Parts: sequence; C-alpha cells; structure tokens
Amino acid sequence: MDSPEPVRTPPAGGPRLWLGTSSWSHASWVGHFYPKDSGPGDYIRHYAETLPTVEIDATFYREPTASMVSGWKEKTPESFRFAAKVPRVITHEKLLVDCDEEFKRFVSVMEGLGDRLGPLLLQFRYFRKNEMSLDDFLARLRPFLERLPGGPRFALEVRNKTWVQAPLLDLLSKHGVALTWIDHPWFLDPETLLSRPGTRTAEFGYVRWLGDRVAIEKITTEWNRTVIDRTARLQAWVRALRSSVPREFPVFGYFNNHFAGYSIESIDLFRRLWREPGSESAGGS
Repeated sequence: MDSPEPVRTPPAGGPRLWLGTSSWSHASWVGHFYPKDSGPGDYIRHYAETLPTVEIDATFYREPTASMVSGWKEKTPESFRFAAKVPRVITHEKLLVDCDEEFKRFVSVMEGLGDRLGPLLLQFRYFRKNEMSLDDFLARLRPFLERLPGGPRFALEVRNKTWVQAPLLDLLSKHGVALTWIDHPWFLDPETLLSRPGTRTAEFGYVRWLGDRVAIEKITTEWNRTVIDRTARLQAWVRALRSSVPREFPVFGYFNNHFAGYSIESIDLFRRLWREPGSESAGGS
C-alpha cells in the first residue's frame, strides 16, 4: 500500500483520486492491515498512516458526539479526509421531511472536523414502484436541498437506475450536490453511468464500490481476503474514469468489503490497474 496521498494523475490525464474504505472498524483486519496487538481505539490512527480518506459508516446508525469527532480529528493528519453517511433517521425514517433539527445538529457536529471534513453522503435505498416514484422523491428532495447549509460538500446516492435522468441530475447540479456513482449488481455499469450526460453534478465526484452483499456473505463473513476476482470490473472503472472525468478533477472513492472480500486489497488492485502502462491512453479532458 502506498503513502496516504491521493492517487496521482498520470501525464495523459484523468481525475485525482482519494481512495479509502467504507468504515475502518473491522476486527478481521487485525494481523492483516492493522498490527496484531491493535485495539479498536488504535484502528483509525493506523488506517490514516496508509490511506488518505475514509467513509464513516457508523454515522448512518447513530449521530456522533462532539467528543467522538474530536477524537477522530486528533488521531489523523491534517491532510486526511473523513466522508460520512448522513444518519438514517433523515434519509430512511423521515425521508427528508421534518428532519431539519436532526440534520442541522449532525452537520454542526461533523464540522468539528474542520479541514478534515470530506463529503457528507445522503444514501437512499431502492424504492419499488408502489413505494416511491421519481416525482415523489423529487418533491421531498427539492425543498431539502434548498435548505442545505453552505460549507460542507454533499453527495447523494440513489439505487434506482431509472432515476438517473435529467430531472434528478439537473436538481443536483443546481445545488452542487454530487450524484454518487455506485458499483452495484442492479445499477448501471460504470461506462454507461459516467458517459451519460449530466452525471457529473458537482465540483467533485463520489464513487462507492458496494458489491453484492447477499452473494458474498454466502462465501465469507471474514473480511481479510479477496474471494471474488474484480479485475475486469475495475478495469471498466478505470476506463470510465479516464474517458469521462476531467484531468485533476477530485474524486472520492470508497470500497466496501462486500465488493470483493477485503476492501484494502481492492484498493491495491485498483491502484495497480490505474498505473499500468497504457492505461492512461484512454485519456481524459
């Protein structure tokens, strides 16, 4: 694993990548990524010695305290960046309605990270047709985005691939919110997704390599080795990012263990593919 810096852009072009994992609290990494004698309180310090960014999964389940945020800040270098999921009470339980108090409190606490604060992710589940239409979703999203505070960067993830069309993209672009580019079995493939007009909706990109949780948990629930070969899939992502994203455009990307079995090795594989001779020939504007 390389030093904790964004992946440098080769001379021919392409975005500048900040690569990390979705969460750092994995006991199964001890003895593999973390030293054998590591305890949970040591994980983030060791993590930040090797990787430049992480996506905090825990904030989805419960709102962090100011002391937790202060601890994260103290254990990481100034160059480190924390992305974080917006709590599920906002995105799943209240679904953007009557949640101003919870949202303002969450953003205020996360701003305690100062310059270490990366994008905040609004993640939504897949909606069946009888649950929520795109028009219904936009009716909730539009007033919520109108009230977004200045300062933090925001990304938004939808799981319905048919929603990736002008009404949603135009609204996100209007407010500078990044459409999250996801790798998921039921979503668009990377080259189709990134080449679609208007999918770059902010001044940064946000990628999540999610994988198929149900399928991989039939193989393993220990997240310290690769169990599915994702080389071809990541080669497609390399092509898509080089051909569709401008040179030096900042892109935050996070690997889940469910993508291939061990997100640390997924990052290593992506970096090797990114730097392979000839991979830059796909260009970038």
